[in-house]
Amino acid sequence: MKRLRQVLAGASVLAGVMAGGMAAAQEVAPRPDQLAYRALYKEMVETDTSITTGSCTLLADKIEKHLREAGYGDADITRFAVPEHPKEGGLVVILPGTSKTLKPILLLGHLDVVVAKREDWTRNPYEFIEEGGYFYGRGTSDMKAMDAIWVDMMMRFKKDGTKLKRTLKLALTCGEETSWAFNGAQWLTQNKRELIDAEFALNEGGGGRTDGAGGKVVVQNLHVGEKTPVNFRIEATNPGGHSSIPIPDNAIYELSDALVRIRAFDFPLMMTDTTRAFFAKAGAARDDAMGKAMVAIAGNPADKEAEKLLNTDRSYHSMLRTTCVATLLDGGHANNALPQRAGANINCRIFPGVPAEEVRKTLEKVIADPKMTVVRVDNRGPEASPPPLDPRIVKPAEKLVAKYYPGVPLVPVMSTGATDGVFLEAVGIPSYGPPGLYGNPDGNGAHGLNERSIVKAVYTGRDMLTELVKEYASR
Repeated sequence: MKRLRQVLAGASVLAGVMAGGMAAAQEVAPRPDQLAYRALYKEMVETDTSITTGSCTLLADKIEKHLREAGYGDADITRFAVPEHPKEGGLVVILPGTSKTLKPILLLGHLDVVVAKREDWTRNPYEFIEEGGYFYGRGTSDMKAMDAIWVDMMMRFKKDGTKLKRTLKLALTCGEETSWAFNGAQWLTQNKRELIDAEFALNEGGGGRTDGAGGKVVVQNLHVGEKTPVNFRIEATNPGGHSSIPIPDNAIYELSDALVRIRAFDFPLMMTDTTRAFFAKAGAARDDAMGKAMVAIAGNPADKEAEKLLNTDRSYHSMLRTTCVATLLDGGHANNALPQRAGANINCRIFPGVPAEEVRKTLEKVIADPKMTVVRVDNRGPEASPPPLDPRIVKPAEKLVAKYYPGVPLVPVMSTGATDGVFLEAVGIPSYGPPGLYGNPDGNGAHGLNERSIVKAVYTGRDMLTELVKEYASR
């Protein structure tokens, strides 16, 4: 069996190499320090931290053990949780700097992941699998690769006796992936503000992307700002009755009609200084029709032909507007009765500067059914407020992108998703998503099936992010 596994493993590597590009297996064997990082990354992915079946607290326990083995003590590590959410705890660890005047840097990461069902996946979502140049598993992309980089970095700095001018803080939290869980980042800003106080934070949301064909990295991004996530419930109600005498006035049909209208609707195109800079700079670095469309839209947002092509790319489509999509459904109460109620959750990612109430009213107009209700059902936190495009953040990142990814531009980007950076920015800590890691245009399965990260991207990103943090912390 051992020989058979060796043969199969060799065949898998050979197939990855033949596939070419970033999906190919690494040409050079990992270094010892990379293998140590890989083991940490594997442990994180294989620890289920989903809100339903997992535990962030359990993973925080494991991480604390590694940190203590690296030399951190009671004075350096703070654990936090609340009694109502014992499995959603996190930790903060601090590496003191040599300067008494420079403010600290905060590294932020969320430990929780989106729920994954084994029956839907090709591979076990909570097994860390390396195959064809990718690491597979829930959280490999969002965001345990970066979590592991932060922890690995803090451990190596402590073991090596690295002296940084700025104090380095790491906060690992839970609750980022759901709106109803205990959100550790929000709790820290409200209850332990001094513990995480920093001049700025480095968080998720940055990184680069490939061309999707040969795996060539075409851009690296600095995450500067994001959308505001808001959930609305749309609901149809009806008197119901016996199913043997159906009538057109049916709550499920009315809901279905509403969802079809929402699917067909596009919010109007909008741009900020960050997104305009993104499309202009990233487009200029491409030698294809998509690149020309990116440059065109930056110069003239009313260019409908350019917009039409950009809308074929799911990421670009979302960067150009508010988006709303159905994510949950419910309806009816018995097999033999007409439905009295049917509803859906509509998850919206609202463009900066657009009030949530304006989006709610737009949904009402799109549905065009006065019998249906549209109600906001949650309030995740403050509305997103983009941090400044600070040259002290940008210049070191540009220098290291040029070193690790020669010829690839660094472009500021507004995230189409949402991060816990909004809680930091609300209390005066600017949050940026640094470049370094990268993925494919399809999103690499984040929040979906067969989530994966590119092996070479993870190892290269780890080296670059370590150097970038040193650069920031030494200034």
